[in-house]
Amino acid sequence: MPVIAVIGAQWGDEGKGRVVDLLAQQAGAVARFSGGDNAGHTIVNPFGKFALQLVPSGIFNPRTVCIIGNGVVINPKVLIDEIDKLEERGVDTSHLFVSDRAQLIMPYHLLLDGLEEEARGGKALGTTRKGIGPAFTDKAARLGIRAGGLLDREALRERLRSIIDYKNVILTKVYGVKPLSLDEVYGQYCQYGERLSPYIRETTIMLDEALNKNELVLLEGAQGTLLDPDFGTYPYSTSSSSIAGQGCLGAGIGPTRINAVLGVYKAYCSRVGAGPMPTELKDKTGELIRERGHEYGTVSGRPRRCGWFDAVAARFSSRVNGFTGAAITRLDILDILPSLKICVAYELDGKTIDYFPASVAALERCQPVYEELEGWETSTADVRQFNKLPAKARKYVNRLEELIGCPANLVCVGPERGQAIEKTPIL
Repeated sequence: MPVIAVIGAQWGDEGKGRVVDLLAQQAGAVARFSGGDNAGHTIVNPFGKFALQLVPSGIFNPRTVCIIGNGVVINPKVLIDEIDKLEERGVDTSHLFVSDRAQLIMPYHLLLDGLEEEARGGKALGTTRKGIGPAFTDKAARLGIRAGGLLDREALRERLRSIIDYKNVILTKVYGVKPLSLDEVYGQYCQYGERLSPYIRETTIMLDEALNKNELVLLEGAQGTLLDPDFGTYPYSTSSSSIAGQGCLGAGIGPTRINAVLGVYKAYCSRVGAGPMPTELKDKTGELIRERGHEYGTVSGRPRRCGWFDAVAARFSSRVNGFTGAAITRLDILDILPSLKICVAYELDGKTIDYFPASVAALERCQPVYEELEGWETSTADVRQFNKLPAKARKYVNRLEELIGCPANLVCVGPERGQAIEKTPIL
C-alpha cells in the first residue's frame, strides 16, 4: 500500500502538478490535501496544456480516483467551471470526488479578502484575493460551511442565516459596503449543490479502499513549504499548511501509511507576491530566467520573482518535511547560462549562518553566500537518461543533492511527461 506525498519545497510553482501527472499513470488514487483555487498546476501531456486550480493532477488517467480532500477550501463556481472546461476538452471527470468535509468559499470570503488587503495599504500581503484566507479563518472559528452542507437545503439556509447576519455587520459597519442578501447567496449555493452533488462523497473510505488493494496513492500538495503558515516566511505565507504532515490531515489517512515524501524543487528559485527572497535577481539574469521559464503565475498571471537556487532554504524544507527524495525540475531553463550560483549560506548582521531564520525581518537582512559552478551551455531538452546529460549539468544536480540532503529521484528537462529523467527510484 505505497503512499507518496508530493510536496512543494520552495515558494510554490515548482512543478508539483507535472510530477503528479507523471506518477499518476501508475496510481490508484490522487488526493489534493490543502490550499484552494489560488494554487495553479500547469500540466502538459497528450491531452494538451492545462492550468488546473482545484482538480487533482491525476485527472488525466481515467483509472485514477481523484479526490479534493477535506483540507482544501473550494469555490464551487471555480470548480464547476474547471470541470466544464476539462469535459469540453475530452477529459473524463467521472472519477473526480469532493470530500464532504471540505470547506466552501462563500461570497463574503471573496469580499473580505479584497477589503482586508486594501486596508493594509503599503503592507499588503499580496494575496490572490480569492477568499482563501478568510475561508480558512472561518474554518478555525467554526463559522465555515462544508461541501456536504450543500446536500441539505434546510440546514444550509439556517446556517447561512446566522453567518450572513454576522458578516453583514462587518461589511457595512467596518468597511462601509453593501450587505449580502441571504436569499441570493442561498439560491446560488443551492444551484451549486445540485451540480456538485454527484461528486460529493465520504472520501476517506475511497482512500482506504485503494490502500487495501495495495494501489499507489499520491498526496498532492499545493503552494510550497516556504509559504507554510508555521514554517514559511510568515506573515507572507499561505493560509493552510503546505508541508508533508498536512498530507495526512488534509486527505484523511494515518501518518504511518506514508512510504515516501518527494520534495519538488526548481533548479532555481521563484516567488510570487511580497516577502523576503534572499537569492532574488533583479537584473538581466533574473529577467532571462523569467522569460525562458515563462515565470508568470498560473492563476494570477503575475510575474514571478526569480533567483538562484537557495540551498539554505532547501535544506530547511527537507528537514521539516522529511524528504526521502527530490524532483529537480526546469533544469533546461539554465541551459544557456555560462555560470550558475548556489546559495550555500547567509550573511546576517556580519555573521555567516547556515539556517533559515524564522524572523522575516532577519531574513530580509540576509545576504546570500554563493558557490559558483560552470554552466553547460547546451540543450538538455532531448536527454532521457541521467548519464547522457552534460557532465556539468550532472555536477550541478549532484551538488544540489548534497546540499539538500536527499537523493534526486527525478530530473526534469521540460514540461512534458517524457522529459522527466529517473535518476534513482522513488520507492
